[in-house]
Amino acid sequence: MSIDAQAALDAITAEERELDVDRFTVTDAWEVGAWLRARAVADALPIVVSVVLGGQRAFHMAAPGTSALNDAWLERKFRVVEHFGRSSLGVHYDFLSRGEDFVRSSRLDPALYAAAGGGFPIRIGGTLAGAIGVSGLEMHADHALVVEALRAHLSR
Repeated sequence: MSIDAQAALDAITAEERELDVDRFTVTDAWEVGAWLRARAVADALPIVVSVVLGGQRAFHMAAPGTSALNDAWLERKFRVVEHFGRSSLGVHYDFLSRGEDFVRSSRLDPALYAAAGGGFPIRIGGTLAGAIGVSGLEMHADHALVVEALRAHLSR
């Protein structure tokens, strides 16, 4: 199955706009993280979840079946979110939509940066304030789980 990079980028950009919030506190970070943990337990998902807000790690958990490698992937995704100010999957499709390869074209060290789905920006009124991340599933599933968690949180 081939994915239309521009269509994927447009959909991800719409999600990023939709999930830009008026406020996001450490309590919100904990609640989103706890929702993701509950989902991991209920569905036996081998994921690592982390929420960083204002440079502070406000939530972190590792489910059975994960390892330090998942944490390393998550850190690489978070660096992409911080560097580009958008989701790591959005960056992936931004490069693809221009016919470019992230590793070659970004000139960023691939040992430190990964444009793979699962890192999502926390934006407060358009300003990057942190990131929420999942690592352990296929990259589109990592991304979708974060989006689902944020939507569930905002619907409360």
